[in-house]
Amino acid sequence: MTTLTPHNVDLTALPALPRDDAGPTFAAPWEAQAFAMALSLHERGIFTWPEWSRALARELADAAARSQPDDGTHYYEHWLAALERLVAEKKVVAANELAQRVDDWDAAARATPHGKPIELKPR
Repeated sequence: MTTLTPHNVDLTALPALPRDDAGPTFAAPWEAQAFAMALSLHERGIFTWPEWSRALARELADAAARSQPDDGTHYYEHWLAALERLVAEKKVVAANELAQRVDDWDAAARATPHGKPIELKPR
């Protein structure tokens, strides 16, 4: 597992966040990248940390309502879904463009051999 210590964020607002004594933990690189994207957007003033924690709480509650409560193994999937929803709500990325980026990433990931870096081709 990898750890990353954020600056200027209140992690107590995220009680389900996987962590150890050093800070947040990640089982895969994409989890750390999703975490870093949220921190970066927060630091750039796109959303406040309370807005972020509410968006993530809403996503976790929605998952539980679908009978998919998080046992910790899917936490960053919910994190990413909350991030996608929040940037769409804030109009950081148009909904159709976000959907296209998700599709592009999925296609690139499926076409990339295991262990190789995923590369998105320019549009």
